[in-house]
Amino acid sequence: MAGEKWTKPEAVIFDMDGTLFETDTLLVSVHERLFQTLREEGLYNQPTPPIERLLSCLGMLLEDIWRKVMPDGSDAAHRRADELMLRYELEQLEAGEGRLYPQAEEMLKKLKEHGIKLFVASNGLEEYVRGVARYKGIYDLFDGLYSAGEYQTATKVDLVAQLLKDHQIATAWMVGDRSSDVEAGKANGLKVIGCAYASYGRDTELAGADVLIAKLPEIVELLAEA
Repeated sequence: MAGEKWTKPEAVIFDMDGTLFETDTLLVSVHERLFQTLREEGLYNQPTPPIERLLSCLGMLLEDIWRKVMPDGSDAAHRRADELMLRYELEQLEAGEGRLYPQAEEMLKKLKEHGIKLFVASNGLEEYVRGVARYKGIYDLFDGLYSAGEYQTATKVDLVAQLLKDHQIATAWMVGDRSSDVEAGKANGLKVIGCAYASYGRDTELAGADVLIAKLPEIVELLAEA
């Protein structure tokens, strides 16, 4: 922490994809199914785009994701992709696919033991964010799950601001792997912990974070030092 003393926060706010949930363990098969269905329905006639293109878009709003993943696709293809993505994600979560990052659940439980309130702030759809938490057994550890899909926020800055207001949180740490997480934390006056273990974004994604971690248990160590 470069000698800087951190204070114990009231809450820790987590991104979901690339932070708690190792999203590629779910999305690789979802991605292939989705484009196969689009072709079968006559909505998209090109080869399946590289999965890396989709993974690099994690953290964005869905409408922005499809502009980058299939810029040659029609509006109808993009809207159908929204539906298929959610359906296939939930089906495959229910089937046991996808995994949390190592020691994610243990880390969350330790933070709860220290009296920390836990939240998720994600640009994903409400059903998806809640589905991951439920199927991976961490739903009951959170004091709130906030998603752009539920609150119709244009940016994660707005989503985190809403969360802080709703729960009257004065001090919190923001934990995430994308520039949108750094921006959301900084714009709301929070300390930002950047997850350097996620490989979905560019190296510059976490510029501006107060500290970088290589694994989730380091958050508990930061708390112990606070």
